[in-house]
Amino acid sequence: MTQLRFLLVVFCLVLMTGACSQTPEKSSPNVLFIAVDDLRPELGCYGSPIAQTPNIDRLAGDGLLFENAYCQQAICSPSRASLMTGARPETTQIIENYTYFRDLHPDLVTLPQHFRNNGYETVYCGKIYHGKFTDEELSWSREPARDLAPHKAPKLIGGYALKENQDIFKANQAAIKKKYGSVSHYALGRGPAYEMADVPDHTYQDGYNTELAIATMKEMVQQGDKPFFLGVGYKLPHLDWTSPKKYWDMYDPAQIALATQTESPEDGAAMGLHASFELRVRHGIPKSGTIDSSLATTLKHAYLASVSYVDAQIGKMLDALEEAGVRDNTIIILWSDHGWHLGDMGIWGKATNYEIATRVPMIIWTPDMPDQVRGMTTDALVELVDMYPTLAELAGLQAPEHLEGQSFAPLLADPKMDWKPAVFSQYPNPALREWAANPLTPSMRETYFGPLIEEVEARIIEQQQEKWDRDFFENELMGYAMRTERYRLVVWKARGNPEAEPVYVELYDHETDPTETRNIASEQPELVESLIAQMAKGWRGNLANL
Repeated sequence: MTQLRFLLVVFCLVLMTGACSQTPEKSSPNVLFIAVDDLRPELGCYGSPIAQTPNIDRLAGDGLLFENAYCQQAICSPSRASLMTGARPETTQIIENYTYFRDLHPDLVTLPQHFRNNGYETVYCGKIYHGKFTDEELSWSREPARDLAPHKAPKLIGGYALKENQDIFKANQAAIKKKYGSVSHYALGRGPAYEMADVPDHTYQDGYNTELAIATMKEMVQQGDKPFFLGVGYKLPHLDWTSPKKYWDMYDPAQIALATQTESPEDGAAMGLHASFELRVRHGIPKSGTIDSSLATTLKHAYLASVSYVDAQIGKMLDALEEAGVRDNTIIILWSDHGWHLGDMGIWGKATNYEIATRVPMIIWTPDMPDQVRGMTTDALVELVDMYPTLAELAGLQAPEHLEGQSFAPLLADPKMDWKPAVFSQYPNPALREWAANPLTPSMRETYFGPLIEEVEARIIEQQQEKWDRDFFENELMGYAMRTERYRLVVWKARGNPEAEPVYVELYDHETDPTETRNIASEQPELVESLIAQMAKGWRGNLANL
């Protein structure tokens, strides 16, 4: 009897240990989380007639491509803080690049942290969070395998491989500090917007980070005791567009078509577009006025070369996953944090509430997707904030209660099913914000951008008349965008005040005007009223009915 009791006690202890353990089952899938900065859907698989992206196209050809995926704010830190926490900008309160989400939300469980808490090895190489806000202590369980990478990390001055560009960067930095002093933003004195250097891929950060990610992945596979969540983040095609010459050689400049819509939308909000500050701080770019067609062609060439360079790195990563024998137990998701205007609407950069800045590529591949779904596209409206609950569900993890997205895992079984009626983005007054989305600093008005800011401000005053209030327009005005299957609605109103009357409303009909050339809000008051009522329901009132 004593022996029987002992055995029962041991058996119960084993059961209790298993119940409390955070070690996932051996079959738990790995996750390869691929982030590409500033990548609009300028890819072969998205219908680009010129982009050379065979590796991303290959992933799409065997996975599921989302035609209508949208970010929550078209700038780096707010977008990434949102998708990595699973909470929207109105909740995170991150609407510019200088606030760390952990300072406001020390206990919020992030996507990789959730996987870590459930027994995963979590690690990143490259840009996953924005800048220095990398959440090292909570999101990640280990460091990358830097000692195993075949090359050392590049240490390029200004990010340039060519000495002539390094010298330009250093001279411009020195000149801007001498002229404006410490109060001026360091980014005003930049080097060239692009570089074509005949160098190996690993010379630049994205090539090196791919090698590092492969080495890290191989080490985790060899150790074999845990599934992994591996974030691989690419800086390009964020400015500056620096890539090896062989990727430039993939394009004939004579075949590069420029944006066809180079004017702001008719009757669009005067505050809806910025003055391309992010590009204009680069050496050799006009500080005001238009970008001529010759320069525009070179800039788009540089962007495309950067995209092809990143595509090649992604191909190496996918091949390494296959060679390591773990592809068949790895969920792969590829996404961008926002789109980018390449002269569209007359501007260069992200940071608007329009389609070109908020629509992003998103592709997912899972080991157990139905064969008939592989290679399909879905028109379902999805959001970056949906990735957190989706990956949790696909990995068999219970989603945290704070999430503000909806798992799109059901679409992997039926890409044509009815889904969300609307998705949401937002952006504070692009015209009167710096390129990091922070309000204009007094020093900015004293720089070479002063006259350009006055020009932009004059357009807003002319349109808004008695509504104009500088402090309100610079600091409190928010553009709230809603995208339905057919329409894009942008409501400009006081930030964080659902009851506030709109300052201005924009409405674009994608059935008749897919590039958003004409605001029809004044012509469709009943439709505007209906869509504003739909927007007022928020994301909770616009979820898919399952």
